[in-house]
Amino acid sequence: MNDGIEEPKRREYFSAEELDGGWISWDLKDATRFNSFIEPLAVRVEAPTSDGRPRARVRMLPERKHSNLGDNVHGAVTLALVDIALFAASHQFGSLNAGHSVTLDLSTQFVGAGRVGEPLDAMVELVRETGRLIFLRGLVVQGEGDSHIVLSFAGTIRKASQK
Repeated sequence: MNDGIEEPKRREYFSAEELDGGWISWDLKDATRFNSFIEPLAVRVEAPTSDGRPRARVRMLPERKHSNLGDNVHGAVTLALVDIALFAASHQFGSLNAGHSVTLDLSTQFVGAGRVGEPLDAMVELVRETGRLIFLRGLVVQGEGDSHIVLSFAGTIRKASQK
């Protein structure tokens, strides 16, 4: 399977271990970075959309430390999941190689509360890719058959220069 991470980068930055069910771990080896707050993370390529666009699912397991005072997943945690998921999914699509790309924009709409203690998945779909930009959209979901929608999103990544 091509997970889009070049082997040297995989060994240097990410655990990228194959897990059951087609999942690949997406944990930074440097535990002092922001990502470690919402790890462990895993990514899996999903079936493409009906019109053939690639999709991937990025999963986190929310705990009490990720909750707000209402005992739901804190909105900032959900936003962090989405931002990281844009990159994890883009690697799976083969759209990003080694280099430091950035999020240009991220639009989100909260439509439900995330529940602590059950998997929180960002379903990411590639809308379009150009030489410098990757346009993505998706939903953050929970529950049987992704029945509980937490958030919808659209984002753009600017690819790193090929210097």
